Amino acid sequence: MLILSSPSGAGKTTLTRMLLQKEAIDLTLSVSVTTRPRRPSEIDGVHYHFLSVDRFRELRDAGDLLESAEVHGNFYGTPKGPVDALLSQGRDVLFDIDYQGTQQIRARARDDVATVFILPPSMRELRARLERRAEDRPEVIARRLEAARNEITRWTLYDYVLVNDDLQRTLGDVTAILAAERLRRLRTEPAVAGFVEALAAESR
Repeated sequence: MLILSSPSGAGKTTLTRMLLQKEAIDLTLSVSVTTRPRRPSEIDGVHYHFLSVDRFRELRDAGDLLESAEVHGNFYGTPKGPVDALLSQGRDVLFDIDYQGTQQIRARARDDVATVFILPPSMRELRARLERRAEDRPEVIARRLEAARNEITRWTLYDYVLVNDDLQRTLGDVTAILAAERLRRLRTEPAVAGFVEALAAESR
């Protein structure tokens, strides 16, 4: 499970989209559920599953969410069933979630998780990106900036931290992290153990 987190506007969603467009990377996106209103540019079931608060609480209380959190007055969560199905098929799963959800997933499956935190180059640039997005009212942007000041202090909770001052370079860094994590011994051990056993058994 590869988790990308960042303050709103720092680039995690753009990086997620770019990673999924690279066929050679072979990742499947975990689509979160949320109670926040759908933006004009969003498609239900693609960007999020948009739910009522009551339905969200039903899923959470039934234990059907891998993680859940309240952000900017709205609820977010990751449906457990689809993720479990993908992992059982040997698929790597990409998450675009905040630090609260990240810590919940890491607590449940530390050896199966790699976490990356994306920082903006400056708060001024973060504000500019939120304003260019033109999808939130000024008061919402102000709340997101205030929340960002709290979120950026959580960087020490992550395995990797990247400053997104150049999108293509940051994409390359995330791709390199994914490649390295796939090669970690704890993930390749079953296959390598068999290979080493065969090597040792070869006649000298």
